Amino acid sequence: MRQSKLFALTFREAPSGAEAISHQLLLRAGYIRQIAAGIYAYLPLGWRVLRKVERIIREEMDKTEAQELLMPAMQPTELWKESGRYAVYGPELIRLQDRHEREFALGPTHEEVVTTLARNEMNSYRKLPITLYQIQTKFRDERRPRFGLLRGREFLMKDAYSFDMDWKGLDQSYKSMYEAYHHIFDRCGLNYRAVEADAGSIGGEGGTHEFMALTDIGEDTIVSCTQCEYAANVEKAESGSEPVSKQDQTSPYVLPEKFHTPDIRTIDQLVQSLKLDPTHFLKTMIYKVDSKFVAVLVRGDHEVNEIKIKNYLNADTVDIADAESVEQITGAPTGFAGPVGLSLPLLVDRSITNNMNWIVGANERDYHIRNVSPGRDFPIDHVGDFRNVAEGDCCPRCANGSLQFFRGIEIGHVFKLGTKYSERLHARFLDQEGNEKPMIMGCYGIGVSRLLSAIVEQNHDEEGIKWPTSIAPFHVHIIPISINDQVQMETAERLYQRFRSSGIEALIDDREERAGVKFKDSDLMGIPIRIVIGKQASQGYVELKQRTLDDKESMKVEDVHDKVKELIAEAK
Repeated sequence: MRQSKLFALTFREAPSGAEAISHQLLLRAGYIRQIAAGIYAYLPLGWRVLRKVERIIREEMDKTEAQELLMPAMQPTELWKESGRYAVYGPELIRLQDRHEREFALGPTHEEVVTTLARNEMNSYRKLPITLYQIQTKFRDERRPRFGLLRGREFLMKDAYSFDMDWKGLDQSYKSMYEAYHHIFDRCGLNYRAVEADAGSIGGEGGTHEFMALTDIGEDTIVSCTQCEYAANVEKAESGSEPVSKQDQTSPYVLPEKFHTPDIRTIDQLVQSLKLDPTHFLKTMIYKVDSKFVAVLVRGDHEVNEIKIKNYLNADTVDIADAESVEQITGAPTGFAGPVGLSLPLLVDRSITNNMNWIVGANERDYHIRNVSPGRDFPIDHVGDFRNVAEGDCCPRCANGSLQFFRGIEIGHVFKLGTKYSERLHARFLDQEGNEKPMIMGCYGIGVSRLLSAIVEQNHDEEGIKWPTSIAPFHVHIIPISINDQVQMETAERLYQRFRSSGIEALIDDREERAGVKFKDSDLMGIPIRIVIGKQASQGYVELKQRTLDDKESMKVEDVHDKVKELIAEAK
């Protein structure tokens, strides 16, 4: 490709509103352009990268004998109502009507459609197992699109769906996809972790793993053990044995005592006023779960995990109660709620039951109660894991490790769906004995377009992008210093044509620009290998530089092709 013809305008400065480094660089280097909030066009450079990522995905998916198809982006909402997800997805589901006032949705995912296809096409065990996949545009009306391609309203996704006769078959399908995802992300040059995760709105009855690219810009928190392989999203992460709190455990029969705490509402204020560690206090949080209220109790230094509440109660929605509701329920303003005498179901975090003599809210303005013990002063009928883990907590899998935190970007997710969709959408088959059974399903997604941002977040410097060779838009960037120098241009053209004839993708900078501008653009675009053709071309020498290295190498023109070919082979 000749750069003078390339549809890619570069910018020296980051556009306003671009917060993430990947967003800034993809815009500055001419890979993407914003059309509306969360909606982007992929310019030729960006599209070339996307196509290479797609090729890697297709190659690894095809190795598993998954079959590619293409499903419609526009889906009848009857399917979503049949599956029960129409209301669950809420405003993120983009709805529209046709001229006959029939309602459709732009697909954020395709479980309903693919299950309907399976129901209509596969009715015998002889047609199972099977895995189907597609690479297609998805739509979600994100409340706050941000970070460029990392959280958009229109994005490219690979989604696959497996159908098996039994759970043993699903385990094998899941394992096959899990391993394929490792191969895909390895080939894309990513630093990532596979972590246990919550199934979210996709749902399901079995396990689920997220694949997380490690980067500080990540919106997700990854929890891992310092000693073993345990890793999980913070929404799913658990801790090991709960330590005993620092409060006095020697006087279990001390009676509760109400005391005055004028306008002291928060744990921090209590700590400062009473000169006690936050582990002495209980937080009583009031939540509206679907249409009912519950109270959740966690230690003063812990935070409630709403996903765990939702899963424990098998609920659709979990929201913190508003101030008016809290006062109606407890009889006191926000900040003074406590479990003693509270006529709500109490979800008690398991860390609380190991200890006694807690300080809690008194359900009365400006008062708290000390010496409160679980079981004696409030019921412990609902004990479970309702909190976020904290750094330093014991690992739930091994005896010696502690938990540490990282930030990450979700780039893939694999689910064991079980019969959630096949039961509701009646996707059934006849087994060898002629008995009708629901298909056992799995679901496997990769955020194809968000991979671009994740890769750039991990591969850049102050000058620009550093693409891994496997997905770079071009393998080599040929830069003649002066297009008016006949020797330089003849040398550049000779190399360019030889690269093309041997399948090496080359971009030649034939623009009438200063050398500094050409080098700046080259670094910004991030093409892995740069060949600079300057005054030494008259002696038969050019300069080779790899984007990831500082060193430059002078070499004979006749040796350049083989050297570039060797570098490309080493990078694969």
